[in-house]
Amino acid sequence: MGFRENLKSELRYSGMLVKELSDKTGIGKDTIAQYLSVKNKMPSLDKGVKIAQALGVSAEYLVTGVDNSKNTTQNLSKISRLIAQNAEKLDEKNRAFVLDFIKFLVRKDEG
Repeated sequence: MGFRENLKSELRYSGMLVKELSDKTGIGKDTIAQYLSVKNKMPSLDKGVKIAQALGVSAEYLVTGVDNSKNTTQNLSKISRLIAQNAEKLDEKNRAFVLDFIKFLVRKDEG
C-alpha cells in the first residue's frame, strides 16, 4: 500500500475526520483531501511528519506501510493500536481498569 491508502486506513482506525487532522496539523482540509484522493500525491516531508505525528504513526509507516522503529505501536495490529491510542486519552484510574479487564479476558481465553 502507498501513502494514500495508508493515510485512509489510519484515519479510519483512529476515528479522526479530515477536519480534525487539518486542525491538528495546520494543513488545509483541501490539501489533505488531495492526499486522500489523488493517486501518488505525496506531502512535503514537513507535512508528512505532521500528519504522522497527529495520527500517532511514523512518516515511514505512512509512506511504506512498514516501520522499522523498535519502540512504536506500528508493530501492533491496527486494533491494538486503536486500543492503545484511546487508552492514552483516559485518566490513570480508567487506564488501570481497562488493563485489568484485558488481563481478565486473556486469562479467560487461555483458560
